Amino acid sequence: MSNLALWSRPAWDTDRWLRDFFGPASADWVKSATSGFNPAAEILKEGDDAVVRLELPGIDVEKDVNVEVDKGRLVIHGEHRDEHAEEEHGRTLREIRYGSFRRSFQLPAHVTGEAIAASYDAGVLTVRVTGAYAGAQPQRIAITK
Repeated sequence: MSNLALWSRPAWDTDRWLRDFFGPASADWVKSATSGFNPAAEILKEGDDAVVRLELPGIDVEKDVNVEVDKGRLVIHGEHRDEHAEEEHGRTLREIRYGSFRRSFQLPAHVTGEAIAASYDAGVLTVRVTGAYAGAQPQRIAITK
């Protein structure tokens, strides 16, 4: 059983549903979670540590990515920008794609920001949560009569 939970987007179009039900301004708070770039993520257990890996190829992580602990959650958010220029027949075609992303993971209650370290290599952001699984073994409780 894992204490670290992966947040995933709903299967339905939340933005449209909120807008239809509550009006146009109501869906702004979920905009970042329902639009833009959504990087692939995996969570691995290495001993007592949890390791979260996100695929962020071509992103300037120092400038465009934030890793934070907020209200007991590990939050990784940022912006993906991709510019591509192609010249053909004397004309230049420039495409610019961008979008914000946000991934959120529930942390065990005993984990603080000091237990978290992040690194980036070869397009993969790796966040290690030291001791996330420490004490995660089930403990049997005696039943008295």
